[in-house]
This record gives sequence, C-alpha cells and structure tokens, in this order.
Amino acid sequence: MRTLLYIDPGTGSMLFSILIGIFAALVFFVQKVILKIKFALSGGRADKAAAAAAEKIPFLIFSDSKRYWNTFKPICDAFEARKQKVTYWTASPDDPALEEKYEYVTAEFIGEGNKAFTRLNFAKAGVLLSTTPGLDVYQWKRSKNVDWYVHVLHAAGDPTMYRMFGLDFYDAVFIAGDFMEDELRKLEELRGITKKELPMAGVPYLDVMKARLDKEGKEEKKEGKFAEGRDVPTVLLAPAWGPSGLLTTLGPEMLEALKATGYNIVVRPHPQSMTSEKELMDKLMKDFPENDSFHWNFDNDNFSVLKKSDIMISDFSGVIYDYTLVFDKPLVFTDMGVGYNRDVYDCCWLEEEPWMIRKLPEIGTPLKKDDIGNVKSIIDEAIASEKFSAAREEARKETWSNIGSASDKIVEYMIEKGEEIAKKKEEERKAKEEEAKKAAGKSSKKKAADKDKPEAEK
Repeated sequence: MRTLLYIDPGTGSMLFSILIGIFAALVFFVQKVILKIKFALSGGRADKAAAAAAEKIPFLIFSDSKRYWNTFKPICDAFEARKQKVTYWTASPDDPALEEKYEYVTAEFIGEGNKAFTRLNFAKAGVLLSTTPGLDVYQWKRSKNVDWYVHVLHAAGDPTMYRMFGLDFYDAVFIAGDFMEDELRKLEELRGITKKELPMAGVPYLDVMKARLDKEGKEEKKEGKFAEGRDVPTVLLAPAWGPSGLLTTLGPEMLEALKATGYNIVVRPHPQSMTSEKELMDKLMKDFPENDSFHWNFDNDNFSVLKKSDIMISDFSGVIYDYTLVFDKPLVFTDMGVGYNRDVYDCCWLEEEPWMIRKLPEIGTPLKKDDIGNVKSIIDEAIASEKFSAAREEARKETWSNIGSASDKIVEYMIEKGEEIAKKKEEERKAKEEEAKKAAGKSSKKKAADKDKPEAEK
C-alpha cells in the first residue's frame, strides 16, 4: 500500500521560508562577490557606488490584494500630484491600479502568493510601504536591499488586532491616534524589540470615503421610510473572518434569525473569508440563497452597501469604524463572549483590551448569544436610539487624526525619509573614502621611508 506524505500548511509555510532564506543568502553572496570584483576593476571609483544606488526603486508600494486599493489610491494620487515617481507592486492580476492612467505611478502585477513574496524578498528599494502584516515572520522576509519598511493601516481601529508579531519588524508604522502609540510601545517593551518610528498620519481611505459622502450627500429618508425609500430597514451583516468571526461561530443561527425579521438583509463577509474559509462560505451561500429580501455582497468597494443600509450588525471587524465614523449610523455588535478569541492577536500580550473592543459598548448596542432570537426588537431599538451619537464623535477624534490630509502626511514622510537615508549614505560614503585616502597616504609614507633607509637597516 502506497503511503502519502502530508505536510500541514504551517509546516509548509515554514519550509518555504527556510528555502527562500537559503536561496536569498546565496543570491546576496553572489551579488556581493560580483560587486566587489566590479569595484576592484573600476579602481574603487565613487561613480560605481552611485550607479549601484541608482538601481534601487526610490519609493515602492506593495499590495497583497486589490481590496486595499482604497487605501493606496489616495496615496498614489498624492505622489502623482507632487510629480514624484513611485512604483506600485500588486499580487492581484485584476488590481484597479493596473488600469489607472498615471504619469508618475508605475503599477506592476508581480504574481500571486509565494511568487509575489519571492519577488519582494529580493526587492531593491529605498522606502517600501505596505499594509501587509507579518513582515519577516512568514514568507515575506526583509530584503537586504530595502532601506526602510513602513506599514500603513488598512482599517480604522487598532494595530494590535493583527495576528501575532504582525508589525514587529517594520521600521515605521503610520498611526492615527495616540492610543495606537501607547499600545505599540508597550508591545515593544514587552518583547524587547527595536522601537519603530510612529508618525501620526491618519486613515487615507476614510478621508476619501468622507469626501465622497460629502459630495454625494447622505441617504435621504422620507418620513416613515428607510434607506432607498423602503418600508423596512436594510440590515447589513458585516463580520470579521477567522475562527472567532460571527459567520464561523454563529453563522446559520444568526442568518436564520435575520431572515425571520422580514427586513431587507445584506450579508457582506470579510473578503478574506472567500480565501481562508471558502468551504464555510460555499455552504452558507447554498443554505441561504438570495431572494428579494436576502442578499450576499462581495463588492470590492464597500461605499455603496454602507451608504444604503440603515444599521450594521458586526462582531469586531474594522468595518465597524468605517460605518460609525464616516456614515454616523447605528451599530449592533455581538457580545465578545460569542466568539472573540484574543489569543491569536498581538493584543493578547497586553493587560487591557484593545481600544476598538473597549469602545464598542460606547458606540453600539450589544447582542448576546441568548438574544439572537430577539434580534428584530434589538434592531428596532438601536435604529430609534440617539444615545450613541456623542460617543461616535468622541471615537472619531480618538482614532481618525488629520482628517482629509492623511495621504499628504504619508507621502511627505516617505519623501523626507528617502532624503534622510540618502544623506546618511552619502556621509558614510565620504567618510569611508576619507579613511581610504588616509590609509593610502600612510602606506605611501611608509614605503617612502623604507626606501630612504640605508640597505643595512632594511
């Protein structure tokens, strides 16, 4: 009987990381040898060093999915407005960036999955910006030829809600509120890792969403009517993904209860669910097919579905803050006893619950597991209540700094950091050149002194 060898995904990822590490070390070693040979043949001229530096991409953006284009588009727009060249690498073949007609932004599809990470592991860049966590933890390793890694958050809320060690090996993280600095500094202290730069930037995609809402105007409602002129409210169910997410823990029970309300129900799973939980999603969509009052939504742009709903039900997904901060609409959140497991997130190192979890009871109505059967009355009560309006405004102030100018802050930082690194490298080059001259001078003097010595003394 033939025996099949099984390798679990975690072990497979580790083995791939080891192979990439060995391959990268060999490549860098060969590159180093070649550069030394070229340097020696050129007599060590400085213009060769300058030529090597010129091979680097000054500013590089990496996106692992097209769904983050709402974060990167305003940043690319800011680079374009400054007539500053930037390169955008994406792991999505249908990323909207590839269709944009920029003059100063060059977009390139670099492959999916491990192919993209392999390309990243050999990147040559000055400043690299990404919203992908886990740098130097799994497949994505720091390249020796990238000077500075910067992370931008793709959701309002909390940087400690990434999977373990998500931001540890970035050089800088753009933040949007003082509490974020407090949490990240605590993690650095507990783990004994190097302090990152934490520039206050804001949330680019929220700025764009707000500007779009200001331009289009909020959904107008006639007396006694709901969004889109409906006689019943539109309820948006938008949970997080993973083992703690609402669809994983209570999916069928929650969907049955929502259908029973008779309201217009829209279910918008987290985009990652379609990748990491496809079997679950396929089953739920089969068991709960669409009809006139029950819909599944997978739009890449969530603006329309957020605008056209009257209330959101969620767990601990970051979309909660898109909805409450930008659209200022009522929220029902599932009580954290339902499924939230902080052990897999960075926040498990901290004594206090993450800000975005602590804030939920202040901005929304709780829904406990035992009350799911009574969800209709809880929805009605939440829609009618005005008591959370002031708390939503307070949350807005705490987690959304520099409203309207986040992208400019990010681009300014990247350009200044690039100039700072270039200046430092030039100073180091000049210092080495000066040392080499001094060493050469001493050697010449010694040779001359030896030459003048009488033969008997030599």
